[in-house]
Amino acid sequence: MIRMDTSFVRCEFGFCFSQGASYSAGSITLNMQPNRLAAFLTAFLAAITSSVRAWDYDGHRVVNQLALASLPTNFPGFVRGPEAAERIAFLAGEADRWRNTPEDFSFSHATAPDHYFDMEDLDAVQVTAEALPIFRYEFAVKLAAARAARPDQFPPIDANRNKDHTQELIGFLPWALAENVGKLKSGFSYLKAFEQYGGTPAEIANAQANLVYAMGVMGHFVGDAAQPLHTTKHHHGWVGENPKGFTTDRAFHQWIDGGYPAKTGGLDLQKLKPRIHPAELVGKRGDAEELFRLMTAYLAGTHKLVEPLYQLQKDGKLSGEGEQGLAGKAFLEDQLVQAGQMLGDLWFTAWKRTPEDKYLAGKLAERQALKPAKP
Repeated sequence: MIRMDTSFVRCEFGFCFSQGASYSAGSITLNMQPNRLAAFLTAFLAAITSSVRAWDYDGHRVVNQLALASLPTNFPGFVRGPEAAERIAFLAGEADRWRNTPEDFSFSHATAPDHYFDMEDLDAVQVTAEALPIFRYEFAVKLAAARAARPDQFPPIDANRNKDHTQELIGFLPWALAENVGKLKSGFSYLKAFEQYGGTPAEIANAQANLVYAMGVMGHFVGDAAQPLHTTKHHHGWVGENPKGFTTDRAFHQWIDGGYPAKTGGLDLQKLKPRIHPAELVGKRGDAEELFRLMTAYLAGTHKLVEPLYQLQKDGKLSGEGEQGLAGKAFLEDQLVQAGQMLGDLWFTAWKRTPEDKYLAGKLAERQALKPAKP
């Protein structure tokens, strides 16, 4: 669950990368020219990847695996095959892998904000979470207008750390959730058309492969939405007024995502699976407005856990030391289970509420009519 810090190009393995800055890993601080630093980090990360990289990916992977465990027996069976199930689990990390090309600023601009939503900044936009427009670009216009009218109410932009122009944004995670459900409904729609109106085996296999990809990638954002630090401006330590004395350590996010779970024994999928119940429909009406409102409410619920998470750290319950230091593990496991359940529910909802692809059905019917009659 790696939350992109918009002050940096990428944060991973305890390192935060930017241009012309110092870089830290634990207690080690490196001040190097970018080309020498890159060579050092390439060698260093190659040496530690096998033992360190896994948890952030494993957290997302567990979410997808829990979602698979929630699917009822009448859900399309192709996702249960070993290869498809492994592919769906692997794709849980795909959206973070897109960050391996930090120099592709347009790509980062288009994808990085989908991982988070800084809900406190809605006050400056003068819109409530409940009244957000369901269209992401309508919100982008509102945000731009608010920044122009009230620049002093937003964090200042550091041009040297804003090569991808994401500091102007507060995130698009609510829209990423809803839009990924739409992608899934589209995939199920044309799969059903191929299955019912004479699609070839290759067409059906390709449609299934597309769904496996869509399901896997979608899981990443549902996992992010269950991590409180993806819903707040306090994503890398507390910022601004701090009357409760919460940590301002910028490594806090990385500790939650990777360091603490690794120190406390990692994740046990088999332990978490019994807490999952069969997937259910999300919402009653099934329209886009309702779905978006439910996704926004889901994020708002996660946001309520920001201060409790910081309080756990303050109380020493996220240290990983002694019995008290293990107390925070249940909190993180709860969030993973919640994400797995929500993801399974969204997959199930997309499948059950898939509209008919009338255009494709018609084209397939035409193709069938052109086939020569069997003697």
